[in-house]
Amino acid sequence: MEDVELIQPTEPGVSRRSFIKGVIAAGAAASASGYLFRSGGTALAQESAAGAVERMVTLTVNGQRRRVDILKQEQLALTLRYKLGLTGTKLGCDRAECGACTVLIDGIPHYSCSILTHQVRGRAVTTIEGLAAADGTLHPVQQAVVDEQGFQCAFCMSGFVMSMVALCAEHANPTRAEAAQYLSGNLCRCADYNKILNVAMRAVEYTQKARRS
Repeated sequence: MEDVELIQPTEPGVSRRSFIKGVIAAGAAASASGYLFRSGGTALAQESAAGAVERMVTLTVNGQRRRVDILKQEQLALTLRYKLGLTGTKLGCDRAECGACTVLIDGIPHYSCSILTHQVRGRAVTTIEGLAAADGTLHPVQQAVVDEQGFQCAFCMSGFVMSMVALCAEHANPTRAEAAQYLSGNLCRCADYNKILNVAMRAVEYTQKARRS
């Protein structure tokens, strides 16, 4: 078998590796140019395609504006826990059944596992970390939890607390049955509902005292 002679580039100073690098660099430059100038020669100021979701969004959480990078199908619960570090919001069933992930959006309780993060842009999100005052004074609902010791494992507690905050804001003097109905969207794996309702009624009492003072 005859030896096959490999033909090398004859141009002086150009190696195979340099040639390949040049091709890659040229392709990258062309791709970048197409991205920047595809909209009538205007760089940077390019509008998103219809239906697209902006990756970098500003959220208002616990009274603070937070800039965060999100995916278009990202759940609010995941953003709160893993990107903003607000781990008081718990992930339980992940299917809008247990209520452990409950937060307030414009004062209304919502399951944060079942709402997309980009849907809360321009709205006020409150988690359990945002309830206490700046000086450390507990919210009336939090104080009621401490005084009544209404939870056992407490995994569900933050979700119940957020629902109780909304209960106290909406109803000045609910009955125990009305409180139970309002909190029916939150489940306790320890089934300690009697003590939880004790907390709710105490929270209503403390809230009314705080309003009068």
